[in-house]
Amino acid sequence: MMPADAVRPGRAGGGRARAKGGRPRPPRVVALGGGHGLAASLRALRHVTSELTAVVTVADSGGSSGRLREEFNCLPPGDLRMALAALSGHDEWGVTWREVLQHRLGGNGELAGHALGNLLIMGLWEMWPGDPATGLDFVGKLVGAEGRVLPMASVPLDVEADITRLVDGREWHTSVRGQANVAKAMGRVDAVRLRPDGAPACPEAVAAVAAADWVVLGPGSWYTSVIPHLLIPELAAAVLDDRVKRCVTLNLEGQAGETSGYSPADHLKALGAYAPGRRFDVVIVDESSAGDLTELDQWVSRQGGRLLVWPVRKSGRAAEHDSLRLAAAYREAFLGGDQVQWR
Repeated sequence: MMPADAVRPGRAGGGRARAKGGRPRPPRVVALGGGHGLAASLRALRHVTSELTAVVTVADSGGSSGRLREEFNCLPPGDLRMALAALSGHDEWGVTWREVLQHRLGGNGELAGHALGNLLIMGLWEMWPGDPATGLDFVGKLVGAEGRVLPMASVPLDVEADITRLVDGREWHTSVRGQANVAKAMGRVDAVRLRPDGAPACPEAVAAVAAADWVVLGPGSWYTSVIPHLLIPELAAAVLDDRVKRCVTLNLEGQAGETSGYSPADHLKALGAYAPGRRFDVVIVDESSAGDLTELDQWVSRQGGRLLVWPVRKSGRAAEHDSLRLAAAYREAFLGGDQVQWR
């Protein structure tokens, strides 16, 4: 059931901030996340603003990224590569290099399964040790990226979660470590944390958030890609600063393992547990999301935020965001401003 007072398509007003001379200034936006969820938001956000930065989780422990991380003790490059591919230029040069980044080597040897982009990023990090942002900036220039990609932390991290499972009518409590393991763990996630404790945030990422007009959290794997950004103290302090507006893009459905059976309100409550006392200024939810949206609307309203109910699901796809539809929702969220009328 859709709440009556939520913002819907076609109900917008307002306008964007203006720079000197009366020219519109695009909003400065930082998108937080990782993997396919972050890539979806980036493909949409690039239609809305030219002032875009992706801050990417560095806790991936599987696949090509996991192998490189273990061998070279480096940041896992896979989610960073996907973000760069999502921002790559639309001309022939950008499209070609995007395909190069995403290409995976075949065969059965030691390099089989590695994405070429992961190897390229890894090589640049070896050339500029201790400075991952510079290597990523060079790849960004190579693909003609419309925005910047940064890691959320300066060292590789592990996600550790407390899981409760129901077995034969009894609750069993266990801890699971590693992004890949947490993502597929069956049971209820009670708490999540990062190892090692007190990991340093990427300074450039903190600076980007501090200068942002809007921070976007989600969509994506909730406990392993979205929430981890709120577990690094310095980065969390910047994200939760009252001078920054926060937009949450909810998943289209629960994810098997991490958020099985979660309603839209469950997703937001789980995120809110790691941002106590802070308002989410805009919450975007697809109009076809399962469950009654009234509870979600009430939760957002109590915080003083806006619920934006929008058709962001890709036609014919069960759980994939459409980049143009999501871009329209972001444009409404960022540029509608205080003049948006509620029903």
